[in-house]
Amino acid sequence: MLKLSPLFADGAVLCRRKELRIFGEAEDGARVRCELRDGGGTLLTEGEGKAAGGKFLILLPPQEAGTGCALRVTDGRESLEAADLCIGEVFLAGGQSNMELELQNADEGIGLIKEHSHPLVRYFNVPKCACFGEKRDAAWAKARWEEIRPGTGKDMSAAAYFFAVKLQEELDVPVGIIDSYWGGTSISCWMTEEWLRETAEGTRYLEQYRQRTEGISAERYREQVRDFEERQRSWNLAADRMRAERPDCLWSELEAALGPFPWEPPLGPESPFRPAGLVGTMIAPLAPVSLSGILYYQGETDATGTESEYDKLMSGLIIRWRGLFEDESLPFLFVQLPMWTEDGRGDTGTWPALRLAQSRTRDRIRGTGMICLLDQGEYNNIHPTNKRVVGERLCELAKRVVYGEQGREAPRVISRRIQGKQMILRADQKLGTPDGSAPALLELAGAEGAFSPAAASLEGNELTLTAEGVDYPMHARYAWTDYGAVNLFGENGLPLEPFAF
Repeated sequence: MLKLSPLFADGAVLCRRKELRIFGEAEDGARVRCELRDGGGTLLTEGEGKAAGGKFLILLPPQEAGTGCALRVTDGRESLEAADLCIGEVFLAGGQSNMELELQNADEGIGLIKEHSHPLVRYFNVPKCACFGEKRDAAWAKARWEEIRPGTGKDMSAAAYFFAVKLQEELDVPVGIIDSYWGGTSISCWMTEEWLRETAEGTRYLEQYRQRTEGISAERYREQVRDFEERQRSWNLAADRMRAERPDCLWSELEAALGPFPWEPPLGPESPFRPAGLVGTMIAPLAPVSLSGILYYQGETDATGTESEYDKLMSGLIIRWRGLFEDESLPFLFVQLPMWTEDGRGDTGTWPALRLAQSRTRDRIRGTGMICLLDQGEYNNIHPTNKRVVGERLCELAKRVVYGEQGREAPRVISRRIQGKQMILRADQKLGTPDGSAPALLELAGAEGAFSPAAASLEGNELTLTAEGVDYPMHARYAWTDYGAVNLFGENGLPLEPFAF
């Protein structure tokens, strides 16, 4: 019965400079011993644990970076071995579709997959399973670590790939990525019911799910899924035929001819989109593995009208995940949503509100960091394919937050003052526009809060704003739009972070 978690199978990356937690399954009461040896066969450390509830956990002291290591586990009757282990940096990559977007679908991806060779960069894809059962057990048993070499890596998160490659080059130690994400998921999918009940917004997600699924059996849910998948298949086939005739056909034209794309997936007891589901099947089984940090790219699904409360949920997720992985200061690095809209959608104001909720989370929770992607959105494409920028900005963020080194940071407005009809904003670094044009996307409002477009002049790190009809400015905001052209950058080349006050 002795089993090691697949996280510790051949080719695994273990976290350096932190307590190593080796776990798996064993008969109740069994004494399980573990040995970790370096590439030359020298014993690095050993430990023992007693199995309870069919599981065992062995705690080993922190180790420095290394390669070619071997792990041996025995309960006295059976023995298991894992070879070619590395000790280095290990990050969990979570979220929804923009973290999920695979290297094979990203810019540069196909060429990189053919030629890249990074033996010290490895990844582990957590199986996408929405519920427990035989299917999930079989998929988990097949899960394994992959080394980045020619022909591999196509199914790795592209953002995490570029992060890992850059980090490995910077630190010169092995880097492992544990991919655990699912496109289209709300933050509520990655939180337990208990955690969700701690906030009104979390409770709203649960109650909404209950109302929408009341009386729907597992069998009925599966029927709805089959019908949904067939409608999507038929729509995509028809769209492909239109694109074959007119390659420049816009999404709005497709929907005008074929009707709205069938997206809203059915909800039910086996749905990956149900609240409190995936945290059990795709996050909890990883705990309490030691991690260097967490990468998180999510929020698109939650920009639906209550995004102003998103920071309460995200703060809860960070705190609870840290508890799950038994590391109260575990670095949590996340991505602020970029610009985005699509044909016919209009400006909803939901995306800028969620961006600000994300920045509030960063400001409130220690040991967190956020990258700004305001300049990286794509019109009519919610999944930008330039993931190199995402990964490398996350790497710069990790250098600052995780390793205490210097690194670029998006400029932020840090103070304001009112001078007659002007509001003067001060940033933490010099600002400029690439072509010397006037700064865009700035607005001013008086005490009543009615915003008007603002004219702005730049001098060093100060922006002076005025707006027609606003004689007594009290409020200012920047980039309060789902999608718009960004032209304000810091002297380090990064976009000014959006704000509203």
